[in-house]
Order: sequence, then structure tokens, then C-alpha cells
Amino acid sequence: MTREEADRASRDASLVLAMTLPGDTVLYLLLPLHAAVFGVSLAEAGLLLAANRLVRILGYGWVARGYEVFGPRRACLVAVLAAACATTGYALLPGVWWLLPARLLWGLAFAAMNIATQALATAEPSGASRRSGASRGIIAAGPMIGLLAGAALAEVAGPRIVFLCLGAVSLVGLVFAWRLPRGENQGEAVKLRAGGPRFALPRSLDVWSFVQGFALDGLFVLGLAFLAAQAMPEGAALAAGGALAARYLAEVLLGPPAGRLAERFGAARVLLVVTLASAAGLAVIGVGWLWVGSLMVVGLRGLLQPLPAPVAASRAPPEERVAALARMATWRDIGAGVGPLAAGVLLPLVPAVVLYLGAAAVLVASSVHALRR
Repeated sequence: MTREEADRASRDASLVLAMTLPGDTVLYLLLPLHAAVFGVSLAEAGLLLAANRLVRILGYGWVARGYEVFGPRRACLVAVLAAACATTGYALLPGVWWLLPARLLWGLAFAAMNIATQALATAEPSGASRRSGASRGIIAAGPMIGLLAGAALAEVAGPRIVFLCLGAVSLVGLVFAWRLPRGENQGEAVKLRAGGPRFALPRSLDVWSFVQGFALDGLFVLGLAFLAAQAMPEGAALAAGGALAARYLAEVLLGPPAGRLAERFGAARVLLVVTLASAAGLAVIGVGWLWVGSLMVVGLRGLLQPLPAPVAASRAPPEERVAALARMATWRDIGAGVGPLAAGVLLPLVPAVVLYLGAAAVLVASSVHALRR
């Protein structure tokens, strides 16, 4: 794949995910705030938010192999249709046992689209960090708009109508999926060795990915909605939605510069600095400055998101690149799946300062171990 082909394919794959991802991110906002409307408890909401990630723990290896066999185009076409069905299901299905299959379907659909965006961004080593930064900026535009529009629409029409609209928007992703190449390697000699984690002792980057998923994707997102509802019962959806949308705005604005910084100074070095600063943001939330810490975390996430894929790809042999990306994403999902479960159970029982300071400390330790070299 030439540099120009990689640029074009990475852009189209990013647009596919930008069209479908709001169906998931808006659920993280509205489900904890309107759990009763969906017929679930707060703990069941945590289970549903974790389920799409938990299924990827088992499914990423199969999805990665399917990506290699069927190619980006067919993999993403199927994934878009599955994502649209799942998002529409959030609007129509009552109770945890009906919503759970929709979450599992979404998890596998996201796995395919996520592998496509990362694999196509790193398919050509030259400019991989730059493409990864541009990709995150494109992807983040969808959730940013979806969170703001979804929060506003939910205040007027209720949460379920939001997901009917987002299900229809997801289908736009079919246009960009059709533009993707049939096969990533375009006849090159390199044969990708696909697969997910091997359920052995995780590597240092896998440990970091797990902790990052637990702290910044699981605990932070569900905790933000929970703490916002306590801090300001009126308008909590708009406040939390605005904070989460700011995270994606940060990715739109800071993702491309982060990619360029990584090209200049090294992706691992930049990722270490950003992760340590994110841990400081969690600590600020823990000591009671909810909105200051939240803005720190969401802003830094804009710098963080493009960086793990180039780090993982640069440390893997070419034939194992997709497998390394899938393995790292799986460990992140393990952490992000455990995070909402832990938050849903512990936030009503344990002081926030204990949870957030503990998560910050573990994030610092894992970052230094994995990224200092």
C-alpha cells in the first residue's frame, strides 16, 4: 500500500467509525442517568456498558482473523449494519436481558471497525503517527456532535428516541465502508498474522492498556455521570454530556498535533508524558474538584488517543502488526469492561477519593513500566 493509498483508506475507515460510534458513546451518557426508563438498575447499567467490551475479550482474535480473510471493505460493511441494528435496539428493547444481545452485537461490530482504523493508519510505516492523529480527529467528530445533540434531544423527547435517530445515522457509514480497499496489503508479500491475546502473562504495554481502559474509559466515564447527578441533579445530562463532548472536541483539535508530535519526538515518549498528566487529572477529581479534573482528563485524552497504535505497531514485526493491535485493544477492553462494573458497584459505597486516587497511582506505575524506554 502506497502512502497516498494509506492516507485515503485511513480517512474512509475513520469516517465509518465516526458515523457509528455515537450510538455507543451516547449510551454511556444516557443509560446511567435514565436507567429506570430502560428498565435497569444502576448495577445493571454498568453490566450493559461493560458487555460490549467484555465480548471483545473473546471476540477480538476472531474478528482480527476475519479482517485478514475478508479485507477492510467487507468487514466494515457488515460491521456498519450490525452497529445500526444494535443502536436501534437500544431504543426498542426493554430490560437488561433484551438489551444485552444488542450490546454484544455492538461490541463485535466495533472490534472490526476499530481494527480497520488502526491497521489502515499503520499499514504504511511512513507517516503512521500522523495518520493515526488525523484518524482520531475524524472519529471523534461523530461522538462529539452525537453527545451534544443526544443530550439536548433527550431532555425534550426522552432518551429512547435519541437511539432511533442514531441508528439511522449509522447507516451513512455504508457509503465510506464501500470505498475501502478489498484487501489491506494490495498484493504485497507481507502476510499478516492475525489474532487476539493469548491469555498468557500480558506484556508491559498490555498492562498499561488494561489500566488505561479501566481508569480512563471505565471508571471515569461512568463515574462522571454518577458524580454529576450528585453535584447538580437538574441538568446533569447536559452537564455530563458537555464534558464528554469536550473530550471528543479535544480529540478533533489535538489528535492531529499529537500525531505530529509523535513523529518528531517518538510516540512512546509523548504517550508517557500524556498518561502521567491524565493520572494527575484523576487525582484532582478524587480530591473533589470534579469539573476541573474532568476537563483535564478529557483534554489530555485528545492527545492520548492517537498514540498507542503507533507504539504497538512499531514494537511488533510486520507480520504480527494486526495481532499486536488486536491484543492491545483487547486488554484495554478488559480494563474498560471491568471499570463500569466496579464503578457501578463501588461508587455508591466507597468514597470517590479512594477510587480515583488509587486508579491514578496504578496508572502512573503501569505507564512508567511500559513506556519509559
